Amino acid sequence: MKRHLHNINSAVEAVFANKFRSILTALGIIFGVAAVIAMMAIGKGAQQEILEQIRMVGVNNIVITPKLQEEEDVELTNDTENSSSEESTTSGKNFSPGLTLSDAESFFTIIPDIELISPEVVFNAPVVKSGTQRTAKFSGVTPAFFQVFNIELLQGEMFNDFQLENGQPVCIIGPEIRARFFKQESPIGKRIKCGNIWLEVIGVLKSRMVSETANENLGVSEFNNTVFVPIKTILLRYKDRSLITKASLSGSDEGNQSKTKNPNQLDKIIIQVKESEQLVETAGVVKRMLQRRHAGQEDFEIKIPELLLKQQQRTKDIFNIVLGAIASISLIVGGIGIMNIMLASVMERIREIGVRMAMGARKSDIIFQFVAEATLISISGGFIGVILGVVLAKVIMQVTGILTIVSLISIVISFGVSATVGIVFGLMPARTAAHQDPVTSLRHD
Repeated sequence: MKRHLHNINSAVEAVFANKFRSILTALGIIFGVAAVIAMMAIGKGAQQEILEQIRMVGVNNIVITPKLQEEEDVELTNDTENSSSEESTTSGKNFSPGLTLSDAESFFTIIPDIELISPEVVFNAPVVKSGTQRTAKFSGVTPAFFQVFNIELLQGEMFNDFQLENGQPVCIIGPEIRARFFKQESPIGKRIKCGNIWLEVIGVLKSRMVSETANENLGVSEFNNTVFVPIKTILLRYKDRSLITKASLSGSDEGNQSKTKNPNQLDKIIIQVKESEQLVETAGVVKRMLQRRHAGQEDFEIKIPELLLKQQQRTKDIFNIVLGAIASISLIVGGIGIMNIMLASVMERIREIGVRMAMGARKSDIIFQFVAEATLISISGGFIGVILGVVLAKVIMQVTGILTIVSLISIVISFGVSATVGIVFGLMPARTAAHQDPVTSLRHD
């Protein structure tokens, strides 16, 4: 034990006697460990975002949205008294009623594997209260909407059966609506004007961040700046796009102001199945049902967010592996640097080695001393690299806005690898030093 303590003491003295060289030797390990921790923190943050999106979207959802036609491609006839064949033909195609509430109801009746169905109608409408007006999203939903997306109420209550069936003028507001119109008071029981109708606020939603990618690709509805009402309230009191009116034929109504013609009663239907294994089969059944109900027209799109999430997760996993491999190369380069410096150190300290061996040091003592030096440098570099890596991960999150999560396992792995690199790459110079001839070493200048 005393011999080992003496060898360790000699190694420490040698490291501190050549501080500048030791620091340069450790730089490769420092940057390698920091890079591994930072890259793994980025990967962990990306994984956390995926899990949050899965929790938000749900793992068993099918999203159905209508395909909208450009106005110039749609020809409407003014002769509403002509035969049904003329009315149901647009550019030679059979007439399709578009995505309707009856579609959603038929799915729930016919397909046994469905857990929840959430139809949705969305408009932009001016919201007014106490002289303050803002444009907000105005969405007609059912309580299933909040279950599908795991959205919780901060206060108030959910729509009841009477309000849903009779299209009552009530609403649940997002957190941004509350912040704008009810800064100093509770919104529950108060009224706001949406469009031309006054609505009573019965609930407020909890705030939650939703990325634009989730909105577009995964079927997640942005709800922070949204006023939610029972879907029949919109269809009965505001507007039902499935009804043909003089305004809709002339293109002067609100829904036809854009470049696209939207005859669909609904903007979205989300189906949640009981088991994820049933997603693909259920989506196939839904597609065939819609084709039959829409006169053979495929005027809808069906997306399965879980498959998109899995593909996105796989892409990020590959990205993380590449980043980890690149960062690990830094550790290997740092180990090679340790080996080179230690070899140079052996050549500089041949006389010292000869003196130690002449005084009774064994080959194992010489090997132990030089391995201890390399290990000490790599462990010190690993410790500094851990601190630098944690700081770098925080800086990346602050500067770029990318979520980074430093995990304990990344610190343990990078620190353990740095120590292993020191031992492995310090072994060759140590063996070289131990095999020096004592007589020749004592004659060396």
